[in-house]
Amino acid sequence: MQRMKVVQVGKPNSGLELVERDIPEPKSRQVRIKVQACGVCHSDMFTVLGAYPGIQYPRVPGHEVVGVIDSVGPDVPDWKPGMRVGVGWHGGHCGHCTSCRRGDFITCKEGQIPGISYDGGYAEYMIAPFEALASVPDELQADEAAPLLCAGITTFNALRHSGAHAGDLVAILGLGGLGHLGVQFASKMGFRTVAVARGADKGPLAKKLGAQIYIDSTVQNPAEELTKLGGAVVILATVTDAKTMSSVIPGLAIDGKLLVVGASGEPIEVPPLAIIGARRSIAGWPSGTAPDSEDTLKFSVQSNVRPVIETFPLAKAAEAYQHMMSGKARFRVVLIP
Repeated sequence: MQRMKVVQVGKPNSGLELVERDIPEPKSRQVRIKVQACGVCHSDMFTVLGAYPGIQYPRVPGHEVVGVIDSVGPDVPDWKPGMRVGVGWHGGHCGHCTSCRRGDFITCKEGQIPGISYDGGYAEYMIAPFEALASVPDELQADEAAPLLCAGITTFNALRHSGAHAGDLVAILGLGGLGHLGVQFASKMGFRTVAVARGADKGPLAKKLGAQIYIDSTVQNPAEELTKLGGAVVILATVTDAKTMSSVIPGLAIDGKLLVVGASGEPIEVPPLAIIGARRSIAGWPSGTAPDSEDTLKFSVQSNVRPVIETFPLAKAAEAYQHMMSGKARFRVVLIP
């Protein structure tokens, strides 16, 4: 039996460890992927900390995976060895719950997540159900495609379903791993794009990424500045601080929407009067399915949207994870087996 290197979490809060395992064989409706790159996402903390219900350990994290199919199990249509594929947050669905019966696979009651439901991409090889596979364009390198399968699809999919139209004022709250992609997508979609972040030093970067306007929240009140601009039709909240999200709601236009993609366990607080009179709303958006990933990748090629990345070898996954969690990464961290 051939062996492979993987980085696993042995038990909650035990950290990441490099080990060897047998290379697994795909079963029915599964493929085996030779991993070329895997993004390190903030949501990997669910596996590291044991913060997601039902995780079985040891578990290999990773849900921003790009590689090549090298083996196909029985009952897999269309996908063949040698094809370039990606696997994102949505790692499979049951096909029979109420959501699935309506074709809404991302809200599947029994939806699977790579690195949580089954072993993910912090490895030289991984197994995935064929429903989770997205085709990866040749124009994208593996390391730049990987973050687009979570941070990319989340911001792209949220913006294209936000209800905003070309020319509308759209603000991206935060200029981190999600935000720096959100600014690019918003600009390429034709929105009048405003970037909101902390510090004057981020202004030139925001403009380079496509923002027409930059608001430094350390010296300006973002809600007041957005109101002066006529109010935002959409504010895409990519930060994880709920208080910051709450503070920008008065900067929404009439019928404006705070669209939340930054995960936080804290409550967003808003006085009812702040949303009633202007018909404002607060909504969330949960990533997307494999076809949504393909749309994201194609749009990124077409519009020249790329993540800013730092790469680490698989053996330094623990260091890469800590670098990401420290908030010092610029802007997405990617493991290369």
